[in-house]
Amino acid sequence: MRRLAPALLGPPLLALTCLAAAPAQAQKTYQGSEAAALRCSNTLALTAVALEGADLISPAEKEVMLGVTFLILERHVSGTWRQKKAAMAVMRDRRTVRDTLDRICIHVGDDHDT
Repeated sequence: MRRLAPALLGPPLLALTCLAAAPAQAQKTYQGSEAAALRCSNTLALTAVALEGADLISPAEKEVMLGVTFLILERHVSGTWRQKKAAMAVMRDRRTVRDTLDRICIHVGDDHDT
């Protein structure tokens, strides 16, 4: 199996603040259901890339999953695409794949070895 892709998932946040490149939109804070949608989209993207990287799904299946992440962002997160992309980058850079897996296992009460 190939190694997992770089982490895309960030920690659960009550509020996520990111800097956007546009001067008029210097800062965007995501809270509540929007922050949850960002986490969901990020988790799904990480899962898609990791599964395809481990040859457990096809590239076409990965693209379908990534398409769903796009729809989540489009329908459930406000702001420009630049702001959404910046928020996703903040989440992606917060935690490693190993940290992400550890956190998921804590929440589902499962132990794992990797």
